[in-house]
Amino acid sequence: MHLGNKNTKLILVAILYFAVFISCGQELVFKEYNSLAVGAQQFHKYIPKLKNKKVAIVTNQTGVINGVSIVDTLLKFKVDIKKIFGPEHGFRGDTEAGEKVNSNIDKKTGLPVISLYGANKKPSTKDLAGIDVVIYDIQDLGVRFYTYISTMCYVMEACAENNKEMIVLDRPNPNGFYVDGPVLKPEYKGFLGLHPVPIVYGMTCGEYAQMVNGEGWLKKKVKKKDVVIKCNLTVIPCFNYDRNATYQLPVNPSPNIPNHTAVLLYPSLGLFEGTIVSLGRGTQWPFQVIGYPEYKDSSFSFVPHASALSAAPKYLDKKCNGLDLRKTDITKHSRKLDLSLLFKMHSNWNKEDFFDRNFNFHSGNTELQEQVKSKLSEFEVRSSWEKDLLIFKAIRKKYLIYSDFE
Repeated sequence: MHLGNKNTKLILVAILYFAVFISCGQELVFKEYNSLAVGAQQFHKYIPKLKNKKVAIVTNQTGVINGVSIVDTLLKFKVDIKKIFGPEHGFRGDTEAGEKVNSNIDKKTGLPVISLYGANKKPSTKDLAGIDVVIYDIQDLGVRFYTYISTMCYVMEACAENNKEMIVLDRPNPNGFYVDGPVLKPEYKGFLGLHPVPIVYGMTCGEYAQMVNGEGWLKKKVKKKDVVIKCNLTVIPCFNYDRNATYQLPVNPSPNIPNHTAVLLYPSLGLFEGTIVSLGRGTQWPFQVIGYPEYKDSSFSFVPHASALSAAPKYLDKKCNGLDLRKTDITKHSRKLDLSLLFKMHSNWNKEDFFDRNFNFHSGNTELQEQVKSKLSEFEVRSSWEKDLLIFKAIRKKYLIYSDFE
């Protein structure tokens, strides 16, 4: 039987999709953080590079070595740290998402802390004056719209512009065991995504940094034209990192990601940031419960309240009906985004304002919103990603430090 090109392509995509589905049936491997040595622990590989150098550190509460801040640790090694750069949530990790983070003096060390969140997302020439080396040590979640990775890239760009060395101390990616989601379109480039990568990109921050450098994604304006620049980059890898596993993080990566269930749900639930859905901020279970007051099924409900971590959560003091995801069997992870949650929440809303403008910056395109509105099947939605994902995966492979899962 002769098949037309369109039908042939659909059959090939269906076969590929089925193969991916079958390959994702294995249980997810969980590993403790102490089963590997993170980049920051490889002192012999980077402390000699800091001798007689003036150092700045980009870090937060996750940049720890055996429970001690990398800042405190390196000071004990007599490293000449001049300043700290703090990302979203601040150096000590005590501010909520989107909240203004002010520059200040760290009470424990007396070092100046310069905020890299808000209007000042990138170190200025003045910020880097007198600095020889910038160290980056932050635990990432491996999700495009989780903003720490954008901070790293802005710092790389600043170092390239100002001829500063940069050392990235690598850490495991707890969502590094798969690649999935739509690839960012150029018109949605911003702090929630700077590069043409999918929502889940399956790389550590060290690998991502190498990709940004190698693909010429760092640029500066010269006579109104973008010119490619290179960062003088060194990546200190983890020892014994297993990409097929997920890692129990010793420190919560941000205030509203309180446990490993939230870590693994975040890639799928983060899309709701651009919708009418509450993600459980203002409860004890952020990123583990979702809902809104008009959700039709009232068998589960929660009420967001003001707290130290969420001063004005969505639906403050209002009862929200929705879904309880706390008992999700995360050992059975499908190794793909859970689109069923987005479809379900949307299908229970009978108005046009389910999405807001922010959604497209999280999804990275206009298509996903329209696909959900048009009630396309998951197969149809995923098929629309496949070409761009294949292109990204070919790029990604060039920069992997650790054995791939494929």
